[in-house]
Amino acid sequence: MTADIVFWGSLWMLGYVYIGYPATLAWLSRIIPKRIRKHACEPSVSIVIAAHNEIGSIEATIANKLALDYPKEKLEIVVVSDGSNDGTDAVVQEFAERFPGRVRLVRQEPRLGKTAALNRVVPDLQSEIVIFSDANSLYERNAVRALVPNFADPQVGYVTGRMTYSNTDDCANSRGCSKYSQYENGLRCHETRIGSVVGVDGGIDAVRRSLYVPMRQDQLPDLVLPLNVIVQGYRVVYEPEAQVTEPALAVSGDEYRMRVRVALRAFWALWELREVANPLRYGLYAWQVLSHKVLRYLAFVFLLTLALSNAVLFDSNWFYTMSGIAQGLFYAGGLLATFASGTVPKLFNVPYYFMVVNAAAAHAFWKFLNRERMTVWQPRLG
Repeated sequence: MTADIVFWGSLWMLGYVYIGYPATLAWLSRIIPKRIRKHACEPSVSIVIAAHNEIGSIEATIANKLALDYPKEKLEIVVVSDGSNDGTDAVVQEFAERFPGRVRLVRQEPRLGKTAALNRVVPDLQSEIVIFSDANSLYERNAVRALVPNFADPQVGYVTGRMTYSNTDDCANSRGCSKYSQYENGLRCHETRIGSVVGVDGGIDAVRRSLYVPMRQDQLPDLVLPLNVIVQGYRVVYEPEAQVTEPALAVSGDEYRMRVRVALRAFWALWELREVANPLRYGLYAWQVLSHKVLRYLAFVFLLTLALSNAVLFDSNWFYTMSGIAQGLFYAGGLLATFASGTVPKLFNVPYYFMVVNAAAAHAFWKFLNRERMTVWQPRLG
């Protein structure tokens, strides 16, 4: 009986996290839609790029930002070189000399990480809106024009754009990453329609400069900064027309390490800003935080209890036997995609990436329980 309860409880929780929550969001977005009162506007904008040894991509990303469809006199690009020693500074400085007033280099020494880089420059900026870009992020030409109209709504304090990946046919990891991103973007659409999103893409995010709250160096800007905006009483919304392209990680080990880093910093952020999970104060948003972040990051627990209880019940009836076989095939497909990604059907990309994300979350949770923190930002590698 105990094994039955664990099995069905685990299955219900997993179904809720991955299917029930999105379905409920879609339903709520239809019955209680919350509009964004946006219209065309041209506030002053600073694009901040934290870069550590980005010699391979920094030239292209600065050129990309200079070519954006936005008034030149209202757009500046600030690159914070975080202890770079590969020639990144020289490339940025050359742009700064060619485009005075439009491109600026700030040196951070010693290397302190992305969060420290943002804290260093954002409080001193004069622009109304600050946009955060990765060093390898390439914006669509109208990306800024798509972002800023949302700030015409006085309730909006933070806007995140749409991430797409440029190398989605390279391997199981890049294809799985692309599918995961599409799933997340779908959730953000529905979350925006009922109020605010939970979590953003660090490659194309905009915030009112007046709402920026300096963070500790070990905190994750992609989660902590939007949550701080929520705490201040403003909305965090998703703008799918503001598109950015980045290369997905091609090596599964790189993706796994990145996922561990992000999950560890997310666990700390959720713990330290746990007040946003109070439904008496934050209403629906508290439910969103619990469902989209807390339970999602803890899904590995339910996957483990489901597998263990199924093993105990395997011979008890046909359903448990078939369930056990289905789980085995699912994980086998993921492992096959891991070791033979170029020769297996694309169908296996989903179980592969599902395994990577949940294994990384389990690893990160162990580090969290051991009170480990991660401060230095490791840039994504294409």
